[in-house]
Amino acid sequence: MADLLNFAMLICASVGSMAFGILAAYGILRVSFALMRLQPRPVAVKARPEVAQVL
Repeated sequence: MADLLNFAMLICASVGSMAFGILAAYGILRVSFALMRLQPRPVAVKARPEVAQVL
């Protein structure tokens, strides 16, 4: 009976460890992609419009 209990605890620990690793990797990837996202830059607007020249 003790062997079966030890085996069940081993299985539960391995599943928990795998779930924690997957969730940690997901969180790290979300943060890194959020940091890599381009920041909005102000658009440079010309002060004076150019006038078309007629030939």
